[in-house]
Amino acid sequence: MEARSGRLRRKPYEKELLRLQGELVQLQEWVRVEGRRVVVLFEGRDAAGKGGTIKRVAEYLNPRVARIAALPAPTERERTQWYFQRYVDHLPADGEIVLFDRSWYNRAGVERVMGFCTQEEYTRFLHQCPIFERLLVEDGILLRKYWFSVSDAEQERRFHARLDDPMRRWKLSAMDLESITRWEEYSRAKDEMMVHTHIPEAPWYDVESEDKRRARINMISHLLSTIPYQQVRRPRPQIPVRPPASGYHRPPRLGASVPDAAAALD
Repeated sequence: MEARSGRLRRKPYEKELLRLQGELVQLQEWVRVEGRRVVVLFEGRDAAGKGGTIKRVAEYLNPRVARIAALPAPTERERTQWYFQRYVDHLPADGEIVLFDRSWYNRAGVERVMGFCTQEEYTRFLHQCPIFERLLVEDGILLRKYWFSVSDAEQERRFHARLDDPMRRWKLSAMDLESITRWEEYSRAKDEMMVHTHIPEAPWYDVESEDKRRARINMISHLLSTIPYQQVRRPRPQIPVRPPASGYHRPPRLGASVPDAAAALD
């Protein structure tokens, strides 16, 4: 992997990633203390690296402040609701960050290409989406939208890598495989979506993702550059001195002990 031409080398990648993750922690504290609301959308091709980037963004953040929203297919009841309704339930309150692993743009992508929505529903989405996002921004939400781009050759290479790896094979869904044969249809759907939803209040940002490491660094760095956060000074906590023992005796354990499977590694 290291020898591939143009790929960001591991050591500088890991060093810069750690620095950026430290900045994300600072951003999180600013959001929490100032009561701000942040929404980040991760969209793009299957196997474009969205999930891996989300993991690196959230790795050191407090899950009570920054959470990931990855919604499953809608239920029968949700299909009868206003389309944006179930996404509204996952929007942040004051002091929260929400990372959407795919979002309401499912309607402009997979639902459009696979025929899971009607033409009327799709047209209504293209009309309502910019209005919906303007309302979010007007209400004070910091909305950022990222599209992860990857070539057809690189996507297919990653699909084969998942197929050959039993630890990652679960990532290959029937919908992923379908995207290979519908590459141009997804391209047209993305182009039309961008025309209607790339608005000044909530523009799209394209992340070139042929190199996953480079994509992660670029996306996180850009996100940080678009939010006017400041370092929040918190007093250093003091660990108290443990008081002396006062005669407590631990009773015999009632539960069974977990076997020491690690002993075989010594």
